[in-house]
Amino acid sequence: MPPPRFYLDQTLASGARFSLPPGPARHAARALRLAAGDAITLFDGRGGEYAARIERIHRDEVAVSVGSFADVERESPLQIVLAQGISSGERMDYTLQKAVELGVTAIQPIAAKRSVVKLAGERVERRVAHWQGVVAAACEQCGRNRVPPVATPRSLADWLATPRAGRLLFLSPSAATRLADLPAPTATDSLVAGPEGGFEGDELAALEAVGAISIRLGPRVLRTETAALAALAAMQTLWGDF
Repeated sequence: MPPPRFYLDQTLASGARFSLPPGPARHAARALRLAAGDAITLFDGRGGEYAARIERIHRDEVAVSVGSFADVERESPLQIVLAQGISSGERMDYTLQKAVELGVTAIQPIAAKRSVVKLAGERVERRVAHWQGVVAAACEQCGRNRVPPVATPRSLADWLATPRAGRLLFLSPSAATRLADLPAPTATDSLVAGPEGGFEGDELAALEAVGAISIRLGPRVLRTETAALAALAAMQTLWGDF
């Protein structure tokens, strides 16, 4: 088994010695039950990873020494921004986790009019921090050394007003075009998936107005936590590294 991986939001360097932050330390000591002398892998989200070793564990304090750097990349050749309509609780977490495993580059939560979850004030910051933690944990699990950013939620109209390069793909069960009908991307693809109740008429009109390409994923209607993941897997199969 490969050594356990830990993401640290700090600059790493060979030869450094320090104690792991509380979250990773608890996970190492309590969940994984690691011991002094055990090998681990550390990464800081900037690319590459470091071999490291646990020097000492005392309760929840885990002291480590950082070893050699390996310039290892496991990123997809595709650049895909997922604009995901905010869904409730575990559904959104599941979508973000699996999207990271499937190679998504960045995530833009969309506060759609039919989104069940309504965020405001401090709840927005807490939820984005939670989602970013879900993404980082997914990178630890799947071997990615670059952590996709999770942006602050925006309305669909506000996000569509921002210039972007590449295609804008919108998942719609009523569309006629399939992913297989499209050529390979030459720039960043933006993939839009709606919330549980879908988008309202004015949101669909806004997508059409900016030239979004409606994409159909077969004859079956997929749930919000399934649709984007199925599309990402198909895109990796058609044009990526599957």
